[in-house]
Amino acid sequence: MTRDIFDAWTIPASVEVPGATSTALGPEFSVRSLSIESRWLNGLADILIEGSSSLRKRKAADLAQILGIAGSRFLKEGDPFRTRALELLPRASGLSAPMARAVLDGMAADWVEDRLRELLNNEFGTSDTLDGFVKQNGCQTMAIGADLCVQIVSGSVPGVGVTALIRSLLTKAPTLLKPGRGDVVLPVLFMQALAVIDQDLAENIAVLYWPGGSSDLERGVLDRASIVTTYGGDESVESIRALTPVTKRFVAYHHRISVGVVGSQALTSGLVEQAARDVARAVAVFDQRGCVSPRSIYVESRGDITPEAFAGYLASALEAIENDLPGGDLELEEAAALHQVRGAAELLAASGSPGGVYHGGKAFWTVIFDPDSELRCNHVGRVVRVEPIENLSDLINRLSPDKGHLQSVGVAGVGADLEELAEELGRIGVSRIAKFSELPFPPPSWHHDGGSPLRDLVHWVDLEEVGD
Repeated sequence: MTRDIFDAWTIPASVEVPGATSTALGPEFSVRSLSIESRWLNGLADILIEGSSSLRKRKAADLAQILGIAGSRFLKEGDPFRTRALELLPRASGLSAPMARAVLDGMAADWVEDRLRELLNNEFGTSDTLDGFVKQNGCQTMAIGADLCVQIVSGSVPGVGVTALIRSLLTKAPTLLKPGRGDVVLPVLFMQALAVIDQDLAENIAVLYWPGGSSDLERGVLDRASIVTTYGGDESVESIRALTPVTKRFVAYHHRISVGVVGSQALTSGLVEQAARDVARAVAVFDQRGCVSPRSIYVESRGDITPEAFAGYLASALEAIENDLPGGDLELEEAAALHQVRGAAELLAASGSPGGVYHGGKAFWTVIFDPDSELRCNHVGRVVRVEPIENLSDLINRLSPDKGHLQSVGVAGVGADLEELAEELGRIGVSRIAKFSELPFPPPSWHHDGGSPLRDLVHWVDLEEVGD
């Protein structure tokens, strides 16, 4: 199956669009085909920059309130924006309908006012820092947002684009967002919800989708940006970095991998099934397409339950989760890759190599027990490898080769060694350690890839005592 790509957009109402055609998908959402030209896109960026002065006059706390009202609509059953999102997400992202609902609930929980105010306070101490000079660290200081923030998001995880958009708007930056391939629905619907509440604020945002690799389009708009934020694989991030002038702030969220560790304290007859269920859900959410999705699970060999037996428990848990959160659709290339992964694992087992493979047949969940780390494969769908480790120090040795790409680590049964392990993981690049049950949806204030979600989007001005 090839998923539909919506050439979706929403731009300031004052901007004229030559040659646009509309295809109605319902009363609350329409998708418009737009042939974007560099000159037009550059002009749109200039219009957003011109409007930045009005956005600067808004109070950051007020912005959190307005954005939170728009975000909360995606959590209210029966709200037309939530209803339309749930209708369109499976078709746009390839997720099953139950999974699309779970993803929307998890992502939109961070778009409400309380969470956004909490984020502002965690990042700046007080949102007043974005409104004017405040006394901090012995001088007057102020955080200033960009004249234009360009957000380029690749990938297929719904909701990432809205989160990116909200972050820049909280810093009072007019924003041009190019959403990811499977994430065009939510940013457009969010902007339509925002326009109902505050049309003036909506005039500071444009959401446009165009095919990746359009360097002629991107070069001009990147030159106009004050800050460029990009999410995606290493190659796509590097291509955007190469087009971005050195004088611009560049915030990159490149390819990341997450893993999990199950310590001996969770490997008892009374705890192992719950641990397996928690791991299975972390694997299943986003159909394992998110950077927070664990790809490999390292299991201590000193527990009552062996790592190989844990792989069986995990397979049973993934099979059971299909009843509530079934996997979505794979594209043809993904289905071929999954078939290849399963075949390679089965051949290794048949040849006498230690290990084994469990899979769901037509359901694409797959568990590979790989004690000798023989399979290095691109994970598609819900494919997870289980590897035994002697102890937690062994985990650090296993993960060190991936130091540049590590992000999150799910943990269970580690006990009193957790803090020491967390520090060692941090030193090899991990930025988040959490329970498996919390792994799919980080809190809004998490240090995303080791940075700060809002502080990385501003520059600081210090006003020292200068006398009369």
